[in-house]
Amino acid sequence: MTSNISPAFIDFEASSLNLIESYPIEVGLCLPDGALHSWLIRPHTRWTDWSDSAENIHGLTRQQLDQEGVSPQHVARQLNELLPAQVFCDAWTFDSFWLHRLFRAAGEKPDFALESISVLLAPKQVQRWAGVRQQVISELGLPVHRAANDALILHKTWQRVTCSEEPSLP
Repeated sequence: MTSNISPAFIDFEASSLNLIESYPIEVGLCLPDGALHSWLIRPHTRWTDWSDSAENIHGLTRQQLDQEGVSPQHVARQLNELLPAQVFCDAWTFDSFWLHRLFRAAGEKPDFALESISVLLAPKQVQRWAGVRQQVISELGLPVHRAANDALILHKTWQRVTCSEEPSLP
């Protein structure tokens, strides 16, 4: 479903992929105009889960979060201030879990709805997504598994998949 709207994208990095114990450690946004925002999240006192294998992927340490991270309350308020009514992600099950965990720890409610990017795409666009995403990653040369970079990759992939048509065969 091609649209003239330009969506906002969100991505989370987390302490692990355990959907019972994990928590968000970084969130990144790419707004409709391409502006990027990201925050390291200082873990709430009840958040204790940590995966060394996840740390090896995103490169963030628990000590770095304790020193450089900001409170869940600050991040939740910033998200509510910056995001439009609807924001999109590419891993809805995980991202919605971490969004809920962030806002619960902050004692806030999101002023926006989180939706899977798949609702924006026609079937042919879904089929092209993975290949175009890999091209975008290669062209941008940014490390993946950092939230702002991944949100930008979503934005650029969406633009390319929805705004360009594949050449017609003769």
